[in-house]
Amino acid sequence: MSGLSFPRQDTPKSVVVIATTLAVCLSLFQLWQPLVGFLPVGTLPFESVLGQQPATYFRPIHLAWILVLGFMVYPIARDTSRARLFDLLAMIFVLWSSGRVLNFDYQSIDHLLNGLQFADFAAGLILIIASLEMARRSVGPVMMWVGLVFLLYGAFGNLLPDVLATKGFSFERIVRFQVFTGAGLFGAPLGIAAGAVFSFVLFGAFLQVTGAGKFLIDLSFAAAGRYRGGPAKASVIASAAMGSISGSAIANTVTTGSLTIPMMKKLGYKPEEAAGIEAAASTGGQIMPPIMGAGAFVMAEFTKTSYGDIVWMALVPALLYFLSVLLYVHVLAVKGGFKGMQGQAGAWRVLIDGLHFLLPLALITVLLLRNYSPVLVGLAGSAAVLLASLLRTHTRIGLRQLVEGLRQGAMLAVSISVACAVAGLVVGTIGQTGIGLQFTESVVALSGGHLWLALILVAIAALVLGMGLPATAAYIVLAVMTGPALQELGLALITAHMIIFWLAQSSNVTPPIALAAFAGAGVAGAAPMASAVEAVKLASGLFVIPLMMAFSPLLLGAEFGWSGVLMAAVVTGLLMLMLVMVLQQFLFAPVSFLNRAMALLAAACLVYPSIPSRLVGGVLALALMVVNRQKAV
Repeated sequence: MSGLSFPRQDTPKSVVVIATTLAVCLSLFQLWQPLVGFLPVGTLPFESVLGQQPATYFRPIHLAWILVLGFMVYPIARDTSRARLFDLLAMIFVLWSSGRVLNFDYQSIDHLLNGLQFADFAAGLILIIASLEMARRSVGPVMMWVGLVFLLYGAFGNLLPDVLATKGFSFERIVRFQVFTGAGLFGAPLGIAAGAVFSFVLFGAFLQVTGAGKFLIDLSFAAAGRYRGGPAKASVIASAAMGSISGSAIANTVTTGSLTIPMMKKLGYKPEEAAGIEAAASTGGQIMPPIMGAGAFVMAEFTKTSYGDIVWMALVPALLYFLSVLLYVHVLAVKGGFKGMQGQAGAWRVLIDGLHFLLPLALITVLLLRNYSPVLVGLAGSAAVLLASLLRTHTRIGLRQLVEGLRQGAMLAVSISVACAVAGLVVGTIGQTGIGLQFTESVVALSGGHLWLALILVAIAALVLGMGLPATAAYIVLAVMTGPALQELGLALITAHMIIFWLAQSSNVTPPIALAAFAGAGVAGAAPMASAVEAVKLASGLFVIPLMMAFSPLLLGAEFGWSGVLMAAVVTGLLMLMLVMVLQQFLFAPVSFLNRAMALLAAACLVYPSIPSRLVGGVLALALMVVNRQKAV
């Protein structure tokens, strides 16, 4: 059960009221914190009580709130008195434990010399167990098991073979490090989730309740619907916008796909093709500036790079990804002889009706590029979209919609914050045991010092982790474990992290467990695995473009100017065109076996990082395009 599916029909009304109240209050608290820190002292009331909290207070308060809300929204079993009693006891233990953490004396060194008091140890252990349990309920069992395995490694790593062995730590030292140092449970991942990520999740919720999300979808259909394969192209454009805002490829596949997939099927696309298109486009929303996925905020923190710079760097690769998906969709439409939609509202009409909703999007883009704090940008965006909705009579919202937006924001944040908390446990274990250094040495050794082989190993690791972890959690673990190895092999810090960030998204569409593709299959009534196969074809850019990041100047930044980036973009675009030709066996006209073999050769030449090789590949690619065009004529 997702947070947005709450409440179920059998949920007691009292639980619904309390959970809704908690969710709304959490969102208000999250909005209040950055506002207090931004405005001059004394501007707002209750600052002495509700003033901006330091990380040692804010993060435990946030996690306690999330866990209590989670135990109400994700009950251990169907709503029975026994189940509710268990969850109530869990909430009480969480509140008591959080109180112990909040009152812990970090200035004293007694706990370093003599260990934690039993009450503090029990409190820390309860919070760890509660976080793992909530991860099981809201994210999935694999997330819980990953966190648990890493904790057990910290305790019993001394029993493993030498290549994996580490010093075994007592449970008291593990709890002390994970809970009372700011390096584990309450580390950077949770801090980012509680700050920047929450503010943008809330912004996305307000976009939905005000109708701005519907406007973006309508505009996409008005702009692209009348062209060949219109619904599929509109789906790609709409999902690029909505997938970025929603923060979840799976959620966006279901919400946007419920509209786009039936239209694609009606036009003539096979059910698995419609599901694959929606899954690939929704996954791409996580890499599309300006908002991107939650992992982008983590990347900014890990690399000490401003979020505005990350937006600039990610722009060209993201555009290339969506251009490749659009190209694939167009080829499918030409191959199938599909036409566009009839009776669509004109783009100008839709634009005029919802023009005011572009103002919040423009505002957050400008603020992010000017390197304002992402937390404040999310706050400004939320305020802007609410004010924008009041400008037109047909979009004006009332108190009910406002409360619903606050509720949805908090509900969506539960799984994100818990996943980041458990990811923090993994990061903490890596720091405490030093396994990260051993893993780096292993990756470098297995790759034989070849960067391309190391990238393949990282891609495989991303696929395995992504079978059970959300993309953000997978990125955090991969970044800590494999980032240093890629740097050691010659990649810049931001390039290594951007590659890992992209590869972490691939699990949404890659068999055997392609959650976004499976979600799309459910909407389309298609076979899940066949949908995943189509999705991974459409989303092949998630693998190819990171490879080109490593060997081409695709990331716009201080190191590379526009000329180098544009040249790299042209090479990457030709490479994706060749892959579409091979995968679809069609470009303007059916492609012969010989020409497909030549296209693969051209792709290999384009990938190889030398000017002569890429010139040969470019000439060969253009020749194949001309030949097949003549064949079509």
